[in-house]
Amino acid sequence: MPFTIYVTKDFDQMSKVAAEVVEADIKEKQEKKREYVLGLATGNSPTGVYKHLAKAFNAGRIDPQRIRTFNLDEYVGLPGENAQQRALHCGSYSYFMISELFGFLQKKFLETNVPWGTLIEQHDLAVALTKKTTQYVMQGTDKGKAIVIKNNATGILKMIKEDILDAYEKKIESVGGIDLHIIGVGGRGHVAFHESGIPFEGNRVLLIKLDDDTVANAVKDGHFPSTEQSPRYAISMGAELVYKARKIVLLANGKRKTGPIADSILGAVTCNVPISYGQKYATSGNLIYVLDEEAAAGVLACGEEVQKRGYTVVDMRSVPYEKVSDLAFTRNPLTNRMG
Repeated sequence: MPFTIYVTKDFDQMSKVAAEVVEADIKEKQEKKREYVLGLATGNSPTGVYKHLAKAFNAGRIDPQRIRTFNLDEYVGLPGENAQQRALHCGSYSYFMISELFGFLQKKFLETNVPWGTLIEQHDLAVALTKKTTQYVMQGTDKGKAIVIKNNATGILKMIKEDILDAYEKKIESVGGIDLHIIGVGGRGHVAFHESGIPFEGNRVLLIKLDDDTVANAVKDGHFPSTEQSPRYAISMGAELVYKARKIVLLANGKRKTGPIADSILGAVTCNVPISYGQKYATSGNLIYVLDEEAAAGVLACGEEVQKRGYTVVDMRSVPYEKVSDLAFTRNPLTNRMG
């Protein structure tokens, strides 16, 4: 089934368009049911969207007190003596969400959830992985690996599987699943820490061993002072769970995302480009790409193929910023299409 691709001129317009899509969906569903479930990502891409949403919540256009949130991922192995210190570490995704969204709300969300990676002692995990090699298998064809814990695991591995990985998925299911998930795109087309080469099937919530490049980049980007203090593991939703949401809003900006975006839309569905799962998802779900001009360059260069596949490309670049909010995203497709 075709899906919609919004092309915007820059980060600011991308953020505004995406925020309008999210706000419209929340409004529509809050008219029909009591609670709304919102999936959230971290990273640079959604920060502008979160600022717009905070304004919408604070203005009373949508009600945060009727919303539960679930984040994609969290580190394991953050510096700190206990779970509370690790959760409050400035490099944690819990801290990120407070800094970028939760802390701005005058009325708070009904409930917020971030994967419970800070409950795990990294040293204890590393010891268990060394001593209990028969209780798990490593999956993945690239440097980042999924640590798939077996049903017969004991000790900390059993705790991680049952109380952190399986429990997070069950918590999402218990509230009826995610209505809309905001996601970003990694430089190789990965979503959260579902890295390139990790299989789709069965990997709903993942324990990930981060590759050395990811660890080094976290230090390079200033998130941690040294590789010794940078986490080596993470908890992450896998693509299978991410794409169970009833609607996906995928954000991408910058040249680094051009190739992965084009591959995910025009290439094969492959775990080498995890967001390509969206093509499979679009047969039953509602998939929306919101891209800036640079991230969309590969798609724009293949206009005939995009049209042949039936995708709706909506070119927003000529729409004045102040006019974006006048457009009804959920009920009426935009008329400013390409080609």
